[in-house]
Amino acid sequence: MENIEKLLEVAKEAAFEAGEIQLSYLGKAKEIAHKSCMSDLVTIADKQSEEKIISIIHTYFPNHDILAEETGSHKEHNSEYLWVIDPLDGTTNFAHNFPHFAVSIGLVKSGKIILGVVFDPNKNELFWAAEGNGAFLNSNEIKVSNISKLSDSLVATGFAPAKKEALEENLEYFKQFMFKTQAVRRPGAASLDICYVACGRLDGFWEMKLNPWDVAAGTCIVREAGGLVTNFYSEDFDIYTKNIIASNGILHLKMKDIIEIKQQSNKIMHIYPDRVEIKVDDEIRGSWLIWSTDDIREAEKMAREFNCEVVKEDQSNQLTLDIQ
Repeated sequence: MENIEKLLEVAKEAAFEAGEIQLSYLGKAKEIAHKSCMSDLVTIADKQSEEKIISIIHTYFPNHDILAEETGSHKEHNSEYLWVIDPLDGTTNFAHNFPHFAVSIGLVKSGKIILGVVFDPNKNELFWAAEGNGAFLNSNEIKVSNISKLSDSLVATGFAPAKKEALEENLEYFKQFMFKTQAVRRPGAASLDICYVACGRLDGFWEMKLNPWDVAAGTCIVREAGGLVTNFYSEDFDIYTKNIIASNGILHLKMKDIIEIKQQSNKIMHIYPDRVEIKVDDEIRGSWLIWSTDDIREAEKMAREFNCEVVKEDQSNQLTLDIQ
């Protein structure tokens, strides 16, 4: 059986050391490189922090495997233990000297998240948890909020580097949450946002297109604080799930419903006298001709199955077919 106290001790040591590296560069000129796109940044502090974290972990646990943001997978040992590391979550904030970023270190055993440490060096706040042992901010135990109404809630999201379509989709969710909640925040460091749900500063968080190192540590911390973490469809969450909802538990289904309703509202089936068109966000994704009333009934049945809004168009939109 693992020594959870030793695992936590090593994770905390690594987080503190990485945090010191980041503070040593804060406020100074930085060499900034771009990865997948213009908004996906990396700095020397990211790289040095990751090197330090991996070095410390392998000093104590040389046979454990690593999954890290900057250097990828280190699975030479085929271990049941996998450390999942974001050495500097919130690099864009860091690059602009905006003091909201963190070190995130999670530990997965045989596919299950068992430990999480997230350190904010700007505020000297260490969020940490181990499975079955509760969640803590520094030395104080933390719990999620008891807010039960969306209209009373403060929620947050993020916009991970992604294609234009995904960003536009999340903007639609953002708009819906703005109308339904007290306020929405976009701080720019997913690991901290999730921890803020754990300690009750936020009541919920959602985001798309995330990576394992963004969510592994925070997921453990929210669960141990009494919250709930799933994907957008309320299915079990693992570190490879791209879409996340983290909440106090009470608001979870209400948050899911907002996302689900918005997803459904984007799908419209237009039934013309001579054809059917399915549009998603005003883009035609499918069409076929109508030859009989049976075709219309089949289209309406499909609309119900796929939660499409149905719009029946008049004769003025009928196509003229020249069939030889």
